[in-house]
Amino acid sequence: MRKLKWGALMIGAIVVAAGRAEAGDRYGAIAYSPSTGAYGWSYDHVSRAAAEGAALAQCNQRAGDCQVPLWFQNACGALAIGDGGGWGTGWGTSRGLAEGYALQTCRQYTGNCSVRRWACTAR
Repeated sequence: MRKLKWGALMIGAIVVAAGRAEAGDRYGAIAYSPSTGAYGWSYDHVSRAAAEGAALAQCNQRAGDCQVPLWFQNACGALAIGDGGGWGTGWGTSRGLAEGYALQTCRQYTGNCSVRRWACTAR
């Protein structure tokens, strides 16, 4: 009987520890309107859905066709916009990486790309 209680206690401790690790995750997102160039962003939300919803709500205040091309978890995200409505997004473990990937993606489709928005989670 003692072994069973100890085993159950250990399983309970593992489940609690796993829950704590997930509870520390932070999410962010960037929403974008290809027709108007409007964008919205979010960071430090407890779920992907909350992050996407916040970014969309912000973007939808300025445009009606916003979409979420990028979400990120415990990282940074960036949006780059170029000539003729071309754009790109990227994410990485630092702001610099996210911006670099966004610029690289944007340049595949257009020229004169520049980062218009970036955001990083606290973790």
